[in-house]
Amino acid sequence: MKNKTIYFFALASLICMPMVCVHAYAEGGYYGQGYYEGYYQSYYQPYYQPYYQPTYQTVFTKNAAASKTVAVTGSVSKSSGTFVIDDPIDPANKLLYHSFVESPDVKNIYDGIATLDSKGEATIVLPDYFDALNKDFRYLTRPIGAPMPNLYIKDEVHDNTFSIGGGSPGGRVSWQVTGIRHDAYIVAHPIVPVVDKSKDTIVDRGSYIYPAGFTSFGSTFFGSLSTFFNAIFH
Repeated sequence: MKNKTIYFFALASLICMPMVCVHAYAEGGYYGQGYYEGYYQSYYQPYYQPYYQPTYQTVFTKNAAASKTVAVTGSVSKSSGTFVIDDPIDPANKLLYHSFVESPDVKNIYDGIATLDSKGEATIVLPDYFDALNKDFRYLTRPIGAPMPNLYIKDEVHDNTFSIGGGSPGGRVSWQVTGIRHDAYIVAHPIVPVVDKSKDTIVDRGSYIYPAGFTSFGSTFFGSLSTFFNAIFH
């Protein structure tokens, strides 16, 4: 019996010892996670990353809808954009679309109605963040109900206010002021209105975002030539 017990433990040691050693070896510095990460980063990543990283993008070939809030910390590029809601007049049967307000500038718009005081003047108080967010102000004023030929901007924006003068006492004025963003993000990431097409843009040279709009012989022919020579010399 004693010999059988010794034989059993000896056999178990022969079976288990290699497994324990392999496990310890694999968990150690050579085959451990740190080894593989370091090996990948030093050998494979410098080779493959320049190849696959520029292709990081998602292309939707069908309509997509989000039923929750979507936040984007970068920029959004689009061919058109709208809000869509249930039509207030016929919400069960119709949708109402409105286009975004767009310009080549990163422009903010503020407007309102002011009632002039006994001197025909009004001070417009803008949001507390107005000066910090905006620069290069533009103004519009229009009298309501009766002409006010002497209406003018008395004081330009300063300390988040501007003033209107030259109106009729008690008159009402529709006003608008715009500003160009100059916050930290937009200063670091300015919007460039016109960009040359290249392999780094949404479509390459000779290609179109909306090909159906450029199907004449001339545009197709010269576009093909452009693509051909671009492929040769680049």
